[in-house]
Amino acid sequence: MKKVQVSNLLLTLLFAALSIFFLLPLFWMLSAASKTELDVWTFPIQWIPDQWNFVQNFKAVWMGDVSFSLFYMNSLKISILSTIGTILVCSMAGYALAKLNFKGKGLLFSLMMAFMMIPEQATLVPRYIMIKEMGLYDTHTSLILLGLFSSYFTFLLRQFMLGIHSDMLEAAELDGAGFFRVFWSVVLPLSQPILATVGIIKFIWTWNDYQGPLIFLYSNDLFTIPLGMQFFKEEFGTRISVMMMASLSAIVPLLILFLLLQKKVINGIAIGGVKG
Repeated sequence: MKKVQVSNLLLTLLFAALSIFFLLPLFWMLSAASKTELDVWTFPIQWIPDQWNFVQNFKAVWMGDVSFSLFYMNSLKISILSTIGTILVCSMAGYALAKLNFKGKGLLFSLMMAFMMIPEQATLVPRYIMIKEMGLYDTHTSLILLGLFSSYFTFLLRQFMLGIHSDMLEAAELDGAGFFRVFWSVVLPLSQPILATVGIIKFIWTWNDYQGPLIFLYSNDLFTIPLGMQFFKEEFGTRISVMMMASLSAIVPLLILFLLLQKKVINGIAIGGVKG
């Protein structure tokens, strides 16, 4: 028993040390964003600056000539709408593949699995032509529309929903619940852990996406943060402290999202482990 406790303690200490190591770049980013430009280049690294320049760097990012707030709002709009749309579309598709019986279900699932092996870049030209023909080029709608369906997320949701007992769904139907009522009031609440996981991953992917906005957006006022950072590089390329403030501002929504939903994600992983 003591050996087990000692080994658990050693593993805890090891993972704590590794977590600190992996968080060092984030700590350095926060430190650099709070310094003057000369202090950034001080060696050895001065983690706590003698002269705080956080407010000045913040103003340079948010109140300067480059409209960082506009890029921020564009990224929030596309990421939030894409995430909500993906959760709705993929959860319905996953539920259909997991619990409904219809002709061609096995073939449809096999095709979806096959599509997962096709690189996204291989479909870039057809998607570009489709968006161009629909008149959606250089609009946020094009990015939101293209991001609604995902074979990967549909597969994750389908696998989770297979573990929901059919007796619960049948009981709801006996109580008079229709198809959509069962899905909305029974299936979705039971799928909260995997929905939170899908939401976090989708939001992060969309927020950090560089290729999509680069291909489907042309107007500067529609650019998202990954493209907008190019303007900061041109404007403040030699001012590392301002660039670190912009980078720090860019990851704040991702940190908030993870902190809010981490419990549900951990529960989803734990439930998946028990099922496995």
